Amino acid sequence: MAQGLIEVERKFVPGPGTEERLQELGGTLEHQVTFRDTYYDTPELSLMQADHWLRQREDSGWELKSPGASGVSGLHTEYKELTAEPAIVAKLCEVLGAEGLGACSVAAVLGPLGLQEVASFVTKRSAWKLVLSGVDEEERPLRVDLDTADFGYAVGEVEAVVHEEAEVPTALEKIHSLSSMLGVPAQETAPAKLIVYLQRFRPHDYQRLQGVNSSREPTGD
Repeated sequence: MAQGLIEVERKFVPGPGTEERLQELGGTLEHQVTFRDTYYDTPELSLMQADHWLRQREDSGWELKSPGASGVSGLHTEYKELTAEPAIVAKLCEVLGAEGLGACSVAAVLGPLGLQEVASFVTKRSAWKLVLSGVDEEERPLRVDLDTADFGYAVGEVEAVVHEEAEVPTALEKIHSLSSMLGVPAQETAPAKLIVYLQRFRPHDYQRLQGVNSSREPTGD
């Protein structure tokens, strides 16, 4: 994903009829893919506690998610995504209070910043795209990802990607409209794969995050 874009998303629990419903709504299955994600943080989870999420996707590279506009609340999440490694390094140094590392690659700063692997798992994904009826075809379609992790957890995500904060409210309207069409209950929430992984396999870390992020659901994905 290009640097500086804003990802607005809502997670939900997919059902056995979700893909059939996507087809009925005119959705297109773009691809099915399997990939491994590995997440990094300090032993104290300093990044995650600051709502920053560092991930290396196999054969895809590094990504750092940072929180979007302040005051965002509700059933959705909003994150800015960085994929250019110099930008990721600069942001990591800012969040962790480090200076003068002089490195442009993420791998080179893992050791100096005390970052280590905290989670790694494989996901099978069916990626769909859909343009809501009546929407200008030139506008970017909504994406719906249906994921199943190798530890047995399944989650869906409706996502819109925008360039400016001013576009977020319209993106949210589309996300909630499509969620309703898919039969997602109005107040339903679903945790991210990483959060469920920590809950099952690193419960101490999970409890640490719950204490910090009790007012919102961290994304992790």
